[in-house]
Amino acid sequence: MKKIIIIGGGFGGLAAAKVLAKRNFDITIIDKTNHHLFQPLLYQVATAALSPGDIANPIRSIFGKNKNVKTIMAEVTSIDKVNRKVIFNGSSLLFDYLIISTGSRHSYFGKDEWEKYAPGLKTLNDALKIRENILLSLEAGERMEDSTLRERYLNFVIVGGGPTGVELAGAIAEIVNKNFIKDFKNINSKMTKVFLIEALPRLLQAFPEKLSAKVLRVLKDLEVEIILNERVTGIDENGVQLGNQFIKTRNVIWAAGNKASPLLKTLGIVLDNSGRGMVNPDLSIEDDPDIFIIGDAAVIKDAKGKFLPELAPVAMQQGKYVARNIHKRLSGKARRRFKYRDMGAMATIGKGKSVAVIKGLKLSGLIAWFTWSFIHIMYLINFRNRIRVMAEWIWYYITNRPGIRLIVKKSSKDLNTWLV
Repeated sequence: MKKIIIIGGGFGGLAAAKVLAKRNFDITIIDKTNHHLFQPLLYQVATAALSPGDIANPIRSIFGKNKNVKTIMAEVTSIDKVNRKVIFNGSSLLFDYLIISTGSRHSYFGKDEWEKYAPGLKTLNDALKIRENILLSLEAGERMEDSTLRERYLNFVIVGGGPTGVELAGAIAEIVNKNFIKDFKNINSKMTKVFLIEALPRLLQAFPEKLSAKVLRVLKDLEVEIILNERVTGIDENGVQLGNQFIKTRNVIWAAGNKASPLLKTLGIVLDNSGRGMVNPDLSIEDDPDIFIIGDAAVIKDAKGKFLPELAPVAMQQGKYVARNIHKRLSGKARRRFKYRDMGAMATIGKGKSVAVIKGLKLSGLIAWFTWSFIHIMYLINFRNRIRVMAEWIWYYITNRPGIRLIVKKSSKDLNTWLV
């Protein structure tokens, strides 16, 4: 059997593996974690609306019935194109075909020292760190008597006005101000502030201007302070600097930029400014028709000359396309260029508040929220997760109380350190 290695167990990698698993191939999936993560709902773990198990599944269990699919938990450090092998943790594996679906990480545009104070949101660890910071800040605010000192813990700053930033801002404003705060005696919603900072003139650049304006109004109704046309110039343990304004805070979340895995540098191909690989119309790299890059790691334009967005539907369609192309190559059939079927875009701002563009149809409000909820539930990997997430959302919608508000990694000693 031909050996196929898939690096990355995200949307693109899994989509490719599911198609290939039905064929006579020897498939190996290599990922840094042991699970597939449903990233579009990661912000709900960060804001304590869902638990990690609701949006993640072990890769091994997904392919448990496929004897031709193996899973290795490891980090690939380099790719040897000449000798057809990938190197990881002192070991290596040979391949006939290679699919690289490594996704992306948050980029601080050369200011990597900011990451210590402004975590991004790409992994479960990121989400849990943000969640615990939010809960610790409320605990700190409860103990503070000095209103000036308390301000630092009750200000929440999100940098980046894309879908992740908008969803985080809406969720934090809603959950902190309406749901959590009622359980505290010494702090109230008037003491908390949520800031959303965007360097460009408007939020959600990929959406039509009318929907972007709608989102702006909804966020303002949730008392989120929107700051547009301002770039962050500094982040430290005391807060965020932008222009002449300094916001005191211990809670900064970074949602402003992405960069591809440094693994792509070992391929010796042309990369863009974000480190993504330039690929051929069939998603193969320039000098090797049997090595493919898909998802957030690839740079490719659509038929109109526009770069494809870094979205899960793009990665999934590319994964299925590459898997079929590999089968066609063995059958002697010619490859066709990849064509993306635009399924639209959507973002949620809070309970019953969403915006969506689906095949030219613009939706907002409750109907958009129900559409968003249905689509996200259907994309979850298995039936159990769908039922659990649906139950959590119904409970939250009726009671206004999310279920997961535990601080499990920290103690009162950690809180004392947090107060410094």
